[in-house]
Amino acid sequence: MAGLINTNMKRVAIQGGVGSYHGIAAENFFEDEAVELIPCNTFRDLFKVIKKEPNAVGIMAIENTIAGSLLPNYELLREHHYPIAGEYKLRISHCLAALHGQTIHDIREIQSHPIALMQCGDFLDTLPGVKVIEHEDTALAARDIAQQNLMGSAAICSERAAEIYGLNILAKGIETNKRNFTRFLIFGNAWVVEDIHKDDAINKASIVFTLPHAEGSLSKVLSVFSFYDINLTKIQSLPIIGREWEYQFYVDFKFEHLERYKQAISAIKPLINELKNLGEYPEGMTPNE
Repeated sequence: MAGLINTNMKRVAIQGGVGSYHGIAAENFFEDEAVELIPCNTFRDLFKVIKKEPNAVGIMAIENTIAGSLLPNYELLREHHYPIAGEYKLRISHCLAALHGQTIHDIREIQSHPIALMQCGDFLDTLPGVKVIEHEDTALAARDIAQQNLMGSAAICSERAAEIYGLNILAKGIETNKRNFTRFLIFGNAWVVEDIHKDDAINKASIVFTLPHAEGSLSKVLSVFSFYDINLTKIQSLPIIGREWEYQFYVDFKFEHLERYKQAISAIKPLINELKNLGEYPEGMTPNE
């Protein structure tokens, strides 16, 4: 019957269009399952999808090895109550794609997401006189060129996007730094999260906490984690809106024993003001290439 959702298919909300790096990360993470992507305009829209479809999953970039952390996305995780189910680390490799029959000498303008343009700065420097245009999404830039039959225009996008939208790849691997990775977080309602990593060992966690205004308050908390052999892999401070010069700390940990981690969390509670557990999940591996 038309309009019914296939409950056997994993529905995953992504920011951007089909063929975007979010879409690639989603398909790779759920490689053994049938996946239906739900394109969204903004990261906030991902959470709206899950609110509307409780069994849906969201995937969201949280940091890039070149561009750094996506700070607003940390705040989105704190605001909502959907725990992290896992993470996926994707090697980002850009290509230049245009309509068939075009050569690189025909290109007069290049469009893509601002971060992708930044990551391909050295390549763009080899094309003097070519106009650079910012677009909301790498894959949607490729789609627009194909749908609007834009001669003389090229997109910086994934090879997957070029394939989906029928574009010809003029150059591959045009990113300046070849060690370009983005870390994505997968999240959803608690029962969905439990199903996702039911057979995997939990060895990573993300939390956010605030501290009292006292000398050495952060070092005391970190000392507790050191005592319990908890490996801090990332710490990010963000200002608390409406409370001048006060900060909240987003922290990622790796550990060998889940019970030791839980003991450490109990031990820091007297030392902090507020604590929110964003999720406990299996660590994602960094690709070799």
